[in-house]
Amino acid sequence: MDEVQSALPPGIDVEAIRAAARQFYDGAVTVGYQADREAVVAMLNGALATELVCILRYKRHYYTANGLQNGPIKAEFLQHAQEEQGHADLLAERIVQLNGEPDFNPATLMARSHAEYDDSASIEDMIKANLIAERVAIESYRQMIETLGDADPTTRHMLVGIMAVEEQHAEDMRDLLS
Repeated sequence: MDEVQSALPPGIDVEAIRAAARQFYDGAVTVGYQADREAVVAMLNGALATELVCILRYKRHYYTANGLQNGPIKAEFLQHAQEEQGHADLLAERIVQLNGEPDFNPATLMARSHAEYDDSASIEDMIKANLIAERVAIESYRQMIETLGDADPTTRHMLVGIMAVEEQHAEDMRDLLS
């Protein structure tokens, strides 16, 4: 044991870590978890609702955008819907890791979403609605990241990755407007 302890950087108490890990069986939530777990789960459920609404909005736009000249725009809408689905999956998985329950309840989805649904008929209005929704998502994720600080580095890292994709989506929508 002394060999193991001496091989670690100063300040790492392996025996204390092992003892604490044996006390509770809360999966990824250890005694060192510093964030308010319930608040983080609630925050992530809001983000999940936002991603689900974004999927629905992009899917609707994909299926209702018409005209031969709009093929590339439809493809962009579909790609974004698929990427938003990936974000929703990441969020739901993290909620479960934090011993929470992902909220997929369609009856309350819109009330919990940061972004709005859109049923525009024109391509330009669809693109504008998606750009606005992406900007809402970016700012929401930025505020969540700021709120977490260093209290939950795993969730923070996940949110930073999602926000980077949302920023690319916003750029894509801006480019389509040009």
